[in-house]
Amino acid sequence: MNQLPDEPRLRLRIVFGPDEMMGPGKAELLEHIAATGSIAAAGRQMGMSYKRAWMLVETLNAMFHAPLVSSTRGGPGGGGAELTDTGRSVLRLYRDVAAKAATAGATELAALQAMLSDIPDGK
Repeated sequence: MNQLPDEPRLRLRIVFGPDEMMGPGKAELLEHIAATGSIAAAGRQMGMSYKRAWMLVETLNAMFHAPLVSSTRGGPGGGGAELTDTGRSVLRLYRDVAAKAATAGATELAALQAMLSDIPDGK
């Protein structure tokens, strides 16, 4: 059963070009990489495969002038990953834009929510 949130949420996707976009999923992946120091662990926390997480990191690294994630290969001492200065800046700027958009549209979001039908049992 899907349950609607108490407050509407704005999920912002910024489209830079046909194959270049930044949205909540990529931002969340960057946050998990920063927290865990691992692309694999970040992917696991989000319920995605290591391969999918790596593909998203490669896409993000190719999108910007400088890489967002720096990684070292695994081995006996283990590998790791961390956000670069550019990665931290991109994540902060994305979160700032999303927060400002939510604040700017709060009145309209509330009006849209007030217009929703009552949905029995979340169906």
